[in-house]
Amino acid sequence: MTSRFHLQPLLDLAATRTDEAARKLGELVAAERDQAQKLEMLEAYRAEYNERFMQAARDGMSPDAWRNFSAFMGKLDEAITAQRKLVEQSQVRTAQGQQSWIAQHSRLKAFDTLSQRHQSALNRAEARREQKQADEHAARRYHSDGNDDDELA
Repeated sequence: MTSRFHLQPLLDLAATRTDEAARKLGELVAAERDQAQKLEMLEAYRAEYNERFMQAARDGMSPDAWRNFSAFMGKLDEAITAQRKLVEQSQVRTAQGQQSWIAQHSRLKAFDTLSQRHQSALNRAEARREQKQADEHAARRYHSDGNDDDELA
C-alpha cells in the first residue's frame, strides 16, 4: 500500500475553497450588517424628521414649508424603500454564501474522512508488519534457544 494519500491534492483544494467560502461569507455578513445599519439610520432619521414635521404643523407653517417638508418626507420614504431592497438583496447573497460554505465544508469533511481512513489503514498495515517482525524475531529466538537446549542434552 502506498503511504501517500492519493487524494491529497483534492483535500488541499477543498480546504482552500472552504477557507475562501468562509472569507467570502464573512464579507457578505459584514455587508448585510452595513446595509441593515443604513436602513436603521434612515428609519431613525425619518422618525425624527416626522416628529419635527408634526411639531411644525402644530405650531403652524406656511404652504411652502408644508410642501418642502412633505417632499422631503417622500424622498426619505423612497430612500428607505430602496434601502430595504438592498437589505433584502444582501440577505439573499448572505444565504447563498452560507450554502456555498456548507457545500465546501461538506466536501472538505468527506475528503478528510477519506484521508483519515487511509491513515488508519496505513497504521494497521504498519502494526501488522511490526507484529509480524516481532513474531519472526521471537520465533527465531525460540528456535535458537531451543537448539541450545538440544545441544546441552
